[in-house]
Amino acid sequence: MERVGRRDEHEWIILKEIAETLNSRNDMDDMLNSVLEKLLHVTGLESGWILLSEHEPDYTCAADCHLPAALRSRDRLAMRTDSCWCLMRLWSGELRGAVNTIGCKRIDDAIRFQWGDTAGITHHATVPLEAGGKQCGVLNVAAAGKEHFTEDELALLQSVAYQIGTAIERTRLYHIQEKRARHYLKVGEAMRQLDEIRDAETVLDESVASIARTFGWSTVAILTEEAYGVSLRALCVDGEHRPVGADTAIFRGHPVAAALRERRTVSVAAAGGAPDDRLAPGVPELRSWVTVPVRLHDRQYAAMFVASPRRSDFDAVDLDVLPSLADHISLVFENLLLVEQRRRMTRSEERNRLARDLHDSVSQYLFSLTLVARGAESMMDSDVADRRLHLQEIQSLAQKALEEMRALIWQLRPEGLEQGLVTALQRYGESLGVRVCGQPRGVLELPPALEEALWRIGQEALNNVSKHARVDRADIVIGVSRRKVLMEVADGGCGFSVSGQGRASAMGMRTMRERAEALGGSVVVQSGASGTRVRVAIPYPGKAAAHEDSHSRGR
Repeated sequence: MERVGRRDEHEWIILKEIAETLNSRNDMDDMLNSVLEKLLHVTGLESGWILLSEHEPDYTCAADCHLPAALRSRDRLAMRTDSCWCLMRLWSGELRGAVNTIGCKRIDDAIRFQWGDTAGITHHATVPLEAGGKQCGVLNVAAAGKEHFTEDELALLQSVAYQIGTAIERTRLYHIQEKRARHYLKVGEAMRQLDEIRDAETVLDESVASIARTFGWSTVAILTEEAYGVSLRALCVDGEHRPVGADTAIFRGHPVAAALRERRTVSVAAAGGAPDDRLAPGVPELRSWVTVPVRLHDRQYAAMFVASPRRSDFDAVDLDVLPSLADHISLVFENLLLVEQRRRMTRSEERNRLARDLHDSVSQYLFSLTLVARGAESMMDSDVADRRLHLQEIQSLAQKALEEMRALIWQLRPEGLEQGLVTALQRYGESLGVRVCGQPRGVLELPPALEEALWRIGQEALNNVSKHARVDRADIVIGVSRRKVLMEVADGGCGFSVSGQGRASAMGMRTMRERAEALGGSVVVQSGASGTRVRVAIPYPGKAAAHEDSHSRGR
C-alpha cells in the first residue's frame, strides 16, 4: 500500500506540474512544447510529438521534443508530409483512448530511406486529444527500446491528454476572441477607407483592394449578375489589383455562381482541384472561399468573394465580419449614386437659376434698352440735349446688360481656373466690380472635383458680396488643416439675412451647402452688421505635405 501511495502521489505531482504549465500560457505553440517537455521529464520518456488535425488529410506537427535525428532531418520532413497509422485511426474514429505499442510509420520510412539515426526508437504510445467535445489530434511519446507501456503509464498519459485537450480548447477560444477584436478594428479601418472613395466608377476596384490590404486575404473579388450570367468585375490577388473586363464570365459550374444567383452567404472549406472549379481563367486555385451578397435598393447588386489557397482558412469570426463589409460597400455605392443624382439636380437648379437671372437682369435691361431706343427715335426732331440724354441712357443700359452677361458666362465657364483657384476668383470678382484680395502660399494641387466645388462656392459668395454687401472688396483665405481644405470668403459690408433676400439668394446658399456636402464637407455662413464670412471645409484625401495646419492668407 505504501508503494502504491507513493506512485499515486508521484502521478498527482506530474498532473499538477503539467496543469500549472498549461494554465500559465496562452500561446498554443509555446504551451504545447512546454507541456511536452515537462511530460517527458517527469515520466522519464525520451521523445514525443503532438499532431493536430481538424480535417482529413490536413494536419500539423504542433510540438515536438527530443526527436531522433532521422525525424529532424530535412527540416523535419518526416513530421510534415504523408500521414501515419495513428492519424489514420484518428480520422477513421478507431482511436478511442490511449493505445500501446504502435509501430511508427515515420520511423519505418526514416529507416527505409536512410534519413538518419533513429536513436533506438521503434514504437510509441498514442493518445487522442479532445477539444470542445471532438478529437483534434494525437499525443505520441516514445523511448529507445520501449515497445510496451503499462496500464498505469497509459492511464497517466490519458489524464495528461485530457488536460492538454482542455487547454487547447481554452486557448482556441482565447484566440478567437483576440481575433474578433482585431477583426473589428480592421473593419473600422476598412470602412474608413471605403468612405474616402469618391468615384462610383472605381468603387468596386477600390473596395476589393482596400479589404484585401486591410485583412491580408489572398483573393478578394466582386461578382455581378449580368443578363448572360455571372461576371467577375473586380479582383485583387495577393495584394495586387488585377484588371478584369466586364465580360470575364465565371464558369457556369462553379458553385459561387449558384450562391450569387440564390442571394445567400456560402462558405466552402475545400474547393479547387479541377480546372472547372477555378473562379475564372488566370485566378489561382482556391481551397476555401466565402461569398457574401452585396445589396442595393432591396435587390442584389453583386457579391463579395473572399478566398484562400489554404483549406478551412475562414472561421466563424470571418463569417461575422464579412456581411458588415459587404453592407458597407453597398452603402458607399448607394451614397455615390445619390451624390451623382444630387449633382445632376444641382446642375438643373443652376440652369434654372441662370434662366431666372437672365430674365430678371439681362432681359430687363434689353427690354428697357428697346424702349429707350424707340423713345430716342421718336425724338429725332427734338433738341440735341434730349437726344444726347436718350443716347447716354442707351449706352448705360447696354453696359449693364454686358456686365451682367459676363458674370453669367463666368458662372458657366470658369476661365482662369487653370492658373489657380484664387486667381480665378479674383478675375471673377473683377467682372462683378469686386476687388478680391488673396495670395495663397504653398497651397497644394487639388483634385478637379474639389477645386471646382470651391470655385462654385466662391462664385456664389462673391455674387452675394456684389449684390448685398454694398462694398467693393472681399478677402479670400485658402489653406489645409487636419486633412481638410479650408476656404473663407469675407467682406466688411452691411451683412444680409437669407430670409430677407428672396428666393434666389436662399437657393444660392443651399447650393453652396450641397456642393460641400456632396464631398463630405460643410459650409458655415456668419453675417451681421460688421460683414459676412463664408467658411468652407472639405476633406482632402491626399497628403497635406509641408503646409499641414497652416492657412494661406492674403489681405
